Amino acid sequence: MIRRERDIAAAEAAADCVVEMHRRLVGFLGPGLTLAEIDAFIGQELKAMRSRSCFIRYRIPGQSPFPSHSCLSVNDCVVHGTHLMSEAPLVDGDVISIDIGVRCNGWIGDAAWTYAIREVSEEGRRLMDVGKESLRRGIEAMQPGRPLADWARAVQTYVEDECGFSLVRGLGGHGYGKTLHGPPFISNVLPTRPGEWPDAERLFNEGLLVAVEPMINAGGHEVVHAPDDWPISTADGSLSVHYEADVLVTGHGPRNLTAGLFDLPDVVG
Repeated sequence: MIRRERDIAAAEAAADCVVEMHRRLVGFLGPGLTLAEIDAFIGQELKAMRSRSCFIRYRIPGQSPFPSHSCLSVNDCVVHGTHLMSEAPLVDGDVISIDIGVRCNGWIGDAAWTYAIREVSEEGRRLMDVGKESLRRGIEAMQPGRPLADWARAVQTYVEDECGFSLVRGLGGHGYGKTLHGPPFISNVLPTRPGEWPDAERLFNEGLLVAVEPMINAGGHEVVHAPDDWPISTADGSLSVHYEADVLVTGHGPRNLTAGLFDLPDVVG
């Protein structure tokens, strides 16, 4: 929980750094770039902004340290794509989700956005539109005193019931602040059995700082993990998008600290 003005200002500054990095990417991304070139650009630009990636060398039990400055997930890669997973350059029509996590003056900023390279298919366009709208609707549901399940209800009802796409199970948002990951876990889908999501009835209380992130597949919700590696991809090879925002719950409602991402173009290059 954060309530002191100086802590709120620090969280805002870290979120602003992530938004600025995405703005710089918009002018850089294009066909012919490799994932290694994109990741190197992100590392250089973060250094120029006097911040650094909080992803590179990040560890979770049972996996090797994350090798990249950012998560670079192309087409059927859902999340956690690395610059090492492909040497192929981007081509027209590719869809790439870029998740950027920074450490700025001791505070974390963490947000992802999805871009199409020069052109986008009809399915890709619709999937991207649904991803952004699900994020908007979910954030609107994050009202103080309401349960975390309200977020999942808003997102799942829109994505799956209204639009016919699939939300990835088992992955979701999280608390953050001076560390990258912390409680609570924020699922994008409602629990279907007791104990499946213990935090579902926890409340959005004033001062809660969370990163919320719908991951949406054009096909089924099932995913596969790369053997002994980080990338997670759709099991059926369908297209996937990922959108993530940093949100502070206030006494008056949710405040999207990365709202500037909504002003970015979907098609770049």
